[in-house]
Amino acid sequence: MKALILNSGLGSRMGTLTAKHPKCMTEIAPGETIVSRQLALLSERGIREVVMTTGAFSDVLESYCRGLELPLHITFVKNSLYAETNYIYSIYCARDALMHEEILLMHGDLVFDSTVLDDVLAAENSCMTVSSALPLPDKDFKAVIENGLVQKVGVAFFDHALSAQPLYHLKQAEWGKWLSGIVAYCESGDPANRKCYAEHALNEIPDKQIAPLDFGERLCAEIDNADDLAAVSERLSALRERTVYLCFSTDMIHSGHIALIRRAKSYGRLLIGVLTDEAVVTYKRFPLMPFPERKAMFEAIAGVWKVVAQDTLSYRANLEAYRPDFVLHGDDWRTGVQQQIRAEVISVLNGYGGRLIETPYANDDAYRELEKRARAEMSMPDFRRARLKKAIAMKGLVTALEAHSGLTGLIAEKTAVSENSGLRQFDAMWVSSLCDSTAKGKPDIELVDMTSRFRTIDEIMDVTTKPVIFDGDTGGLTEHFVHTVRTLERMGVSMVVIEDKTGLKKNSLFGTEATQTQAEIPDFCAKIRAGKNAQKTDAFMICARIESLILERGMEDALNRAFAYTAAGADAIMIHSRKSDPAEILTFADRFRAADSVTPLVVVPTAFNAVTEEELKAHGINVVIYANQLTRSSFPAMQKAAELILTHHRAKECDAFCMPFQQIIRLIPEDI
Repeated sequence: MKALILNSGLGSRMGTLTAKHPKCMTEIAPGETIVSRQLALLSERGIREVVMTTGAFSDVLESYCRGLELPLHITFVKNSLYAETNYIYSIYCARDALMHEEILLMHGDLVFDSTVLDDVLAAENSCMTVSSALPLPDKDFKAVIENGLVQKVGVAFFDHALSAQPLYHLKQAEWGKWLSGIVAYCESGDPANRKCYAEHALNEIPDKQIAPLDFGERLCAEIDNADDLAAVSERLSALRERTVYLCFSTDMIHSGHIALIRRAKSYGRLLIGVLTDEAVVTYKRFPLMPFPERKAMFEAIAGVWKVVAQDTLSYRANLEAYRPDFVLHGDDWRTGVQQQIRAEVISVLNGYGGRLIETPYANDDAYRELEKRARAEMSMPDFRRARLKKAIAMKGLVTALEAHSGLTGLIAEKTAVSENSGLRQFDAMWVSSLCDSTAKGKPDIELVDMTSRFRTIDEIMDVTTKPVIFDGDTGGLTEHFVHTVRTLERMGVSMVVIEDKTGLKKNSLFGTEATQTQAEIPDFCAKIRAGKNAQKTDAFMICARIESLILERGMEDALNRAFAYTAAGADAIMIHSRKSDPAEILTFADRFRAADSVTPLVVVPTAFNAVTEEELKAHGINVVIYANQLTRSSFPAMQKAAELILTHHRAKECDAFCMPFQQIIRLIPEDI
């Protein structure tokens, strides 16, 4: 789309205000002129091509526009006969630059609310701005409306007419008809046809399809004299008191953000809400920069009125507190998990008369490169390793989902659901010895060696960024455990969990059905201390898993072990149970918390799966691990698919429950 701005008039009714420059350069606010405002609004909305007709003071106007240094390519076309023709002839002079184009046409003395321009640009069909709320002017444009279309435009029309302003959005076909009429008028040989309004040629088109766009009482007015200037300047001053709200989670500002901020400022005072670290963690990736630094980054941007914290993904609290006139957001949230948040924003705005403005989502090469760099940084060992401890401190309770391959790691990484005007996603991944062994078709008896299990971690870490909790089984010999800790820490794993059993490992859910020996407390404490002495950073965590309840050794034994293990240096305690009733887990948590309010508690609710995360958090639990659900759910589906193929001698019957491969491909990042 090209913008056509008509600036060839003399502006004689402005008196001394236009003695040294064209009317469009008249100042309407300190540091802002009619034309600088027009061009800035166009630039902020992505228009890059402008054709501007000139007349008197053409050199002054061209120099001024270039000095604005906006990202616009402006073609200046001078009407040398400006003193004896009207703008119909100016358009004729510019015809070569305007053919076969979609056009946004405006007079150079027109000042309009930025929302009016938005509506004009968003119109699906050709349109002209009119107002049903304003009285019909005596000497200015009016549009005759019949059958929902603009039939005639001019000063003399009063019947079936509305007040109109020369701001048009013209699709290529409609503009082509009008431009052809303008050329015919100007080449007719009749001098009068060069002195009339261009709308004379428009009125003669029998089949034009130009809809009226009603701007109501919003600002859209020409400045013809000093009184008009005073009235428009006063209205602009009031518009600048409006508030527009933008919310950001980013810690890296790219060109799309800058464009959004510039556009937001065109609506009024810019209020920016910055998501807190806690809010970002629930929504997106872990922030690279902490909240105070991200807030300061936006406060340093010129033209930002105020920066406030947004504590949740829901906008409700801030909208109700600040009642902004507008909320600006990219159109990407119309689909996907943010739909509920968008619906809530619209509901709150409707409650007090605010308005949501959506812009095309910026997803250009620069943005993708920044996201790629952010993902790369988050996947680095030092950054990833520290995230689990930070997440526990931020959220109080974090969740981890089992992953045993790169693909299941991506599921744990990317799965999110909308809930109560917010989002829920997993905070970490659990690399289980049971699932790792099962995926390899091996029994869960520590048969798969650590080298193989480290390769599984590598596969998962290669395509994900979230923290990893590693199931270290018994930890093996103390001497071996020291090397395991060093390797896991170097890889970027956040936590290793070791259970206080000895001998040949059996899965805990067997309980007393299988012969299992619990380690002596001093021996297990020595293993914990050796592991803590081996690690190089404070971020890495060793979690002691207590099997007393599994082996029916009683609550007191479990608590004694928990306090001994924390005294030996354990960073967290996992308490396990194979009962479907969570009562003993909750009792343990309550009693442990009575003596220790700091050490994180970890649970794996495989058997007691009816208990909710909220209930667990209320009893002081900090980490909930869903330890094997992906593995257990995948096998029935794969087995069913195999049986259906054998039964029907084809694969068609599998399609009903198979994910389309295109969706799987989209799950896999392209930059690995």
